[in-house]
Amino acid sequence: MKSLVPEAFYWARSEEHTGGKTTIVQVSTVFGDDPDFWTLAIPGSEEHYMTSDFDIIALVEPLEGHSLRQAAE
Repeated sequence: MKSLVPEAFYWARSEEHTGGKTTIVQVSTVFGDDPDFWTLAIPGSEEHYMTSDFDIIALVEPLEGHSLRQAAE
């Protein structure tokens, strides 16, 4: 597994969960701050997946001049 950053967004794909289509996932620490407890969540979904369930492609880079903000901010 690549070195993930908590709460960061990544491009990823999963045959099992997305039919092999590319999607965006967020590294979630809802179950604990230790990397062993991190999960991946698809934004807009309440479901969490094991980090090993997805192939991480790349970090999502914000558009120039725009920052990614959490919904609660």
